[in-house]
Amino acid sequence: MNPLELLVIAVGGGVGAALRFVLDGAVKARVTGFPLGTLVINVSGSLVLGVLTGAGQSGALALPVVAVLGTGMMGGYTTFSTASVETVQLLRSGKPRLAVLNGLGMLVVSVGAAALGLLIGRNT
Repeated sequence: MNPLELLVIAVGGGVGAALRFVLDGAVKARVTGFPLGTLVINVSGSLVLGVLTGAGQSGALALPVVAVLGTGMMGGYTTFSTASVETVQLLRSGKPRLAVLNGLGMLVVSVGAAALGLLIGRNT
């Protein structure tokens, strides 16, 4: 990897983080009590990363493009650490059912979205 590729991946990560910030803020303005924004971000990011990875594996998308959009942008967009903290916060605030729904639900749905994305990407 050359310095220019590394820079473009880093810029992609910044764009993804900005997208996450905007989308999460928009969802939080409408939904309170459950971290729906993080759920939407992680599920949609898993789907998109699956599509990109599948398209890269099938040869439909060049691997440098997968690196920029997948590793960079989707890496900056998705957020496992925020999901983990929000799950613990739900537990600490006396909402164990919501915590389980958030933690396990996000994991299962995100993995399913990634699998669907791979299937879609490989068939493009």
